[in-house]
Amino acid sequence: MQARAEIFHDDDDYAAFLALIPKANERLSMRVLGVVLMPNHFHLVLWPRDDGDLGRWMQQWLLTSRVRGYHRHYGGSGHVWQGRFKAFPIQQDEHLLTVLRYVERNPLRAKLVRRAENWRWSSLREWQSSAPSELIVPGPIKLPRNWKTQVDEPQTELEVAALRRSIARGTPFGSERWTKLTAKRLGLESTINPRGRPRVTKTK
Repeated sequence: MQARAEIFHDDDDYAAFLALIPKANERLSMRVLGVVLMPNHFHLVLWPRDDGDLGRWMQQWLLTSRVRGYHRHYGGSGHVWQGRFKAFPIQQDEHLLTVLRYVERNPLRAKLVRRAENWRWSSLREWQSSAPSELIVPGPIKLPRNWKTQVDEPQTELEVAALRRSIARGTPFGSERWTKLTAKRLGLESTINPRGRPRVTKTK
């Protein structure tokens, strides 16, 4: 989710947002598999239990609560987030691990830290803690033992480009066959079609 400008100004802002996630779960249970907060945006990897849960959890409980808290703290009114949140389906196999790596690599890719694990506002830090997490839960795919090392390793340009296309267009992220089937099932065919007008063929 992108903000209009920098939305997390200090540690208190980051901590306050993370604290909203368990509170939102009290209203509507959501399985959070991954998270990273950046100065002007954040990423969440979510595993909804029922159809429609994603929109209600994000808009009614998480984002609205953050906007209210932001205005109480800094004053003012109006929009904080830029547009509606963007979401895309993910295949529950190695593609999910690719997405989690992308999310948790964000601070390293932005050169905010020298190692991804050094960023405090990420699920990568949660995985390293010995205490049970109130923030994230294990997903359908078990993380490799060397997960921290994998997150620090650069992803391929093709992986990053495919992920950014899914973020921008809502394209399902998975194998070619799974992506086509999922797009058809969810009515997302337009997200896998090339953009622009079809080429006109001239005939004599």
